[in-house]
Amino acid sequence: MQTTATTTAQSEVGRVTRLVVKHARDAFVDEGAISSQWRVLNFTAPPDRARAMDEYDHFLDLLRSADTEICALPRDSTLTLDSIYVRDASVSSDRGLILCSMGKPERIGEPAVMATALREFGVPIAGTIRHPGRLEGGDVVWLDARTVAVGRGHRTNDEGIRQLRALLGDAIDELIIVPLPHWRGPADVFHLMSILSPVDRDLAVVYSPLMPVQFRERLLDRGVELVEVPDREFDTMGTNVLALAPRISVMLAGNPRTRAALERAGATVFEYEGNEISLKGGGGPTCLTRPLARAI
Repeated sequence: MQTTATTTAQSEVGRVTRLVVKHARDAFVDEGAISSQWRVLNFTAPPDRARAMDEYDHFLDLLRSADTEICALPRDSTLTLDSIYVRDASVSSDRGLILCSMGKPERIGEPAVMATALREFGVPIAGTIRHPGRLEGGDVVWLDARTVAVGRGHRTNDEGIRQLRALLGDAIDELIIVPLPHWRGPADVFHLMSILSPVDRDLAVVYSPLMPVQFRERLLDRGVELVEVPDREFDTMGTNVLALAPRISVMLAGNPRTRAALERAGATVFEYEGNEISLKGGGGPTCLTRPLARAI
């Protein structure tokens, strides 16, 4: 993980110094792969590969503007279109990367492929969630360097959470289990980060109608100001916001009310067009990135 006294992997809001991505050209390998996979993976429509690559190039430009070291995963023909959403295959910690056990069967090969690539970047592996445990990175949110929240839903089960707690050991003080709703069922993508994106230590974007009352109250008790996403912007991924640094964020274009609320809260917001790389596959900017280190 290469964390130092001035960086940590256990943050969602510090300035990103190093992260993992997978370019659309390598995830959306060719038209044949798109044609054969998009329905099985529950994409809403087949991505246009040329447009997806253009969208991704612009997205990378936003990441590079933050002076971030970018570790790009290679193409792998054994994986699917979903491999563009790199966050889900691992969890970052100061002990090293924890490889996940995917709740979506079609994604089962992603963690091992990520591990092989990241070892070449010098990223240490702290451990692996083993079957029958299930855990996906989109369900794991660092509230601070010693407190982690984990969504218990269709993609992450009790055994996966138990193994995560064991692997983190004394690197944390508290693990908060957040029960997630059935919502649209196990075939749909729904993680804790579908309803929560921290933007600063005391600011988060949320969709309260699907958030457990007890967890929402915990956030408020911690002094977190909640930017509420309106109903019409939930389906356009208004809740999925990537913090590049405290109150400096990236979000999907097409969510003007959420953006305005963030700006009123003092945040700077950058947007990208993501019809092909985000909306069709259900993965916003947090899903497209796996931060490895952030400045303290």
